Amino acid sequence: MRSGKKPGVPDRDKDVSSPTTLVPIDGGGATSDERLIALWNAHYGHVLAYARRRAPAEIAGEVASAVFTVLWRRIDEPLDDPLPWLYAVARRELANQRRGEARRLRLGIRAGRSGRADTSAVPDVAEGAVEQSMALAALARLRPDDREVLMLIAWEGLDPARAAATLGVTPAAFAVRLHRARRRLESHLSPQPEEPLS
Repeated sequence: MRSGKKPGVPDRDKDVSSPTTLVPIDGGGATSDERLIALWNAHYGHVLAYARRRAPAEIAGEVASAVFTVLWRRIDEPLDDPLPWLYAVARRELANQRRGEARRLRLGIRAGRSGRADTSAVPDVAEGAVEQSMALAALARLRPDDREVLMLIAWEGLDPARAAATLGVTPAAFAVRLHRARRRLESHLSPQPEEPLS
């Protein structure tokens, strides 16, 4: 019995975090809807994981949805490498979410949430492993810009050129940022000399 669904259209009742690409992403004669579906299938899981590493789960889902809404509006614009573009949109959406949260905090409108916003960009995935815990603590002490540079390379697995595209900077500027971020991370990981007691 046929369901009447178009092939490749995500089923809202199924998990789409590990989908299969059914049509070519680059177009190849595909319609706008088919390209959107192909991009969703190829990249939704990556975008959601990107957002989850930077925000609570409920916000990450909203961010991922917003990213693909932006993509849908611009589906007919050519994209040479869609993943860095999608990450850049996610970055802006996360920044919008943080600004909105800060605004709500200032106004005192907290509608059922805890009294403090979760601004931690790095979840503690180590749970008990001292070295990983120290590394995550050092990463959390970095400026958000430094942390983002390192996370794009280490966690998102982008090469420097694609990471630079995500941030909207030149590869040379990204290389400088990456070098500085690594140096700062290393300084946080190095044991600090104890101050003498007076």
